[in-house]
Amino acid sequence: MVLFIFGLVTGLIMYWIYTKYYQSKFQNENIPLKLVERSQDIIYYYEVKPVYRHRYTSPSVDLFLGEGTLEALYRDSNTPFEMIHPEDKTIMENKISGQINYNEGIIQRLKGTDGIYRWFEEYTTPIYENREIVAIQGIMRNIDEKIKLEQELQYRSTHDALTDIYNRGYFEQMINYYNKEKNVALGIILCDLDQLKYVNDTYGHKKGDQYIEAAAKLLKSTFSGNVIVSRVGGDEFAVIIPNTTMNQIEMLCNLLREKTNHHPVLNNDINLQMSIGMAFSEQSAGKTESLYIEADKKMYEEKKQKRKPISMLH
Repeated sequence: MVLFIFGLVTGLIMYWIYTKYYQSKFQNENIPLKLVERSQDIIYYYEVKPVYRHRYTSPSVDLFLGEGTLEALYRDSNTPFEMIHPEDKTIMENKISGQINYNEGIIQRLKGTDGIYRWFEEYTTPIYENREIVAIQGIMRNIDEKIKLEQELQYRSTHDALTDIYNRGYFEQMINYYNKEKNVALGIILCDLDQLKYVNDTYGHKKGDQYIEAAAKLLKSTFSGNVIVSRVGGDEFAVIIPNTTMNQIEMLCNLLREKTNHHPVLNNDINLQMSIGMAFSEQSAGKTESLYIEADKKMYEEKKQKRKPISMLH
């Protein structure tokens, strides 16, 4: 951050030098100008009064947003408003009107000539005349890699590494959400894989993982929309279905059972089997724990009732 602020200050000084000597066309070699021109950061000076107008933007803008971007900025001063992501337009408006904290970095997305939005962190300084903002100047740094890493870390914190569906932590987070913050009609379906130990002992743990993955794929193909499918244990899965009805929950359970009965896995050597339990309430507030307990009880009752010999798995 210190280096970034130093770069901002340096860049603005360089811009001042650039404008001061621009009319003379730099007849003498100007090393500071070359530093600005070669900077990987985007340095700019943009007038907002009396009209919008670009006074300067460093050539590095073409490196990140595509050849021709710099030319477009000088040709049409409304270009920044066309480049900004729709969700970030308020940031742009607040930036030129003084309604942001200029001491903090601004995170925004700009569209390149290829139509792809890229992430930038920006530090902006307002220029005042008669207590009015007449221009803004600043420095922007591309942070695509940083955002990508943050998104990957965020994704991994909520998803199971083996099956790529939600993990127990996210399941508990959403259970708490519907218990305390969002009151809706809610259904919970719990699934426990049958005979995973048999698969592990007979085929090996690698095949056991494939058995678990097959169950996750089946669940994902059965439930869609805002339904949350999670792996909550080694061979246990949980499904949260908001804004539903008892009939819909029962239909989904029957559909899942039907799909499971016709779902061979491990090179068709064995059928996927799971025990299923469900619970429903028209009000989720304060009831998610009891719903989970009810679904869990029904799931294990179904498991006990099966009592099928291992030979029937083939």
